Amino acid sequence: QVQLVESGGGFVQAGGSLTLSCAASGSTLSLKRIGWYRQGPGGDQRDAVAILNKGGSKNYADSVRGRFTVSGDNALSTVYLQMHNLKPEDTAVYYCNAVQGFVDYWGQGTQVTVSS
Repeated sequence: QVQLVESGGGFVQAGGSLTLSCAASGSTLSLKRIGWYRQGPGGDQRDAVAILNKGGSKNYADSVRGRFTVSGDNALSTVYLQMHNLKPEDTAVYYCNAVQGFVDYWGQGTQVTVSS
């Protein structure tokens, strides 16, 4: 079992910056990736935003590449999402996600609201 706790969401004006943090605890040694998904207002699915893979490679959604940066430790026990030049369309609940084998773990989510 893996537990994920996010922090750092909030309200920001367009063009501003926020940093999200996620701390993983429990059986984290065999995690193969950890990262961030988001679900927009009225949306019915969570979309991948930025993923940190075991070994250090990173994946970004096209909509955030160049504005968001994912980082973390080698053990994937902590992951951060630095968000710059935020846009109103970035408004969403952001969820930390970790994958262990074929099992997905999710945090409780943190709200990010960007005003125009």
